[in-house]
Amino acid sequence: MHAKTIHGWVFWLLFLSCFLASSVDAQYFDINGHKKRVIIPFRLVRNMIIIKVEINNKGPFNFIMDTGVGLMIITDPQLIDSLKVCKNRTLKLGGLGEGDDYEAYATAPLQINIPGLTSHDVAAAILKKDNFGLSNYAGMPIHGLLGYEFFNNLAVRVDFSDSTLTVYRPGDVRLYGKGEKIPITIEDHKPYLETNVNMPDGCIKKTKLVIDLGAGHPLLLENMEKALPKNCIAANLGMGFNGPVSGYISRISEVELGKYKIRNIVSSFPTGDSLICKSEDIKRDGNLGLGILKRFIIVFDYHNNLIYLKPGPNFKEPFEHDMSGLEYYAGGDDYKHIIISRVEPGSAGDTIGLEKDDEILSINLKPTSTMSLEQIDDIFKSQNDRNLVLEVFHDNKHDMVIMTLKRRI
Repeated sequence: MHAKTIHGWVFWLLFLSCFLASSVDAQYFDINGHKKRVIIPFRLVRNMIIIKVEINNKGPFNFIMDTGVGLMIITDPQLIDSLKVCKNRTLKLGGLGEGDDYEAYATAPLQINIPGLTSHDVAAAILKKDNFGLSNYAGMPIHGLLGYEFFNNLAVRVDFSDSTLTVYRPGDVRLYGKGEKIPITIEDHKPYLETNVNMPDGCIKKTKLVIDLGAGHPLLLENMEKALPKNCIAANLGMGFNGPVSGYISRISEVELGKYKIRNIVSSFPTGDSLICKSEDIKRDGNLGLGILKRFIIVFDYHNNLIYLKPGPNFKEPFEHDMSGLEYYAGGDDYKHIIISRVEPGSAGDTIGLEKDDEILSINLKPTSTMSLEQIDDIFKSQNDRNLVLEVFHDNKHDMVIMTLKRRI
């Protein structure tokens, strides 16, 4: 199984939403009774906001909250039978490839149970086959994504400091004076903002960005092949529709979000036309991902065309990128096996001879089976020139190797 990086997942979502466009304005959630707010806990896993939902009185299932999609998507085909989905209508996901592997069933309206909320006519697309491996990427079962229909009728406050979503009716949400209101537009069921980005050539460019909770990276800018920063590294940004999506990773000196200036940002620059949704009329310059958004307390208020930002406790933390050159996923039924899916040429991992399909058994003598993928991510971007002792299963034998982390950008 190929590891599915969050960058590649975002690419697929952006593309998929172009082909699943449907009238979902009548699909929405509302708060039960006379409550003014509902608090929903979430888990932040590898820059993904994950909540538990029940569908048709079954579950709970793990869903990623994603403002970058315009239709509820069920990625686990096993739910087709358990939810008793009628198979008489198939959605063709054009551009993803050929055959049933890239098709989905359209559901009738489902009963989506999130405590304190009621769903109204919310339907979904269920993939016939999960080619994208989000569960392995997260190290836990992932069943789908919940997007526009969750946000279109409610104001949603996302607080990363206590891992809660607080849901209000738009008229009941309270915004605090110390933060910043930023106008947005809702186009093709996704939120957009216009902002200034300090470009590599020193000019300040006004850009239009999708505000994308489902994107793990801080910032992605498209159509930059002729104006890339001088200090950049070639990278596989993820698995796309027909294989790896190539591009570059570097830094952008500054992005403005209202009165806030975010500096020295690790940014992604895809190359080629693999991200271009040819049927989409909305021109954009990229997306603003969770790597930046999680530094704020955020309120999404689609009804009033605004987001509200207030700095969180990690607002000033520096941006760091992986220093190992390894991509890996959690394998096995228990997600306890850390399997390398790719090694970046010339990286720290490549220098010591690590290869695809090697298994990382321990880091500094601590078994990886006792560690979360986030903990491993943090170690691999912790400190330039840091030496790590890795136990790996390589060429059918156990090896102990020392890997020296190298900051590449």
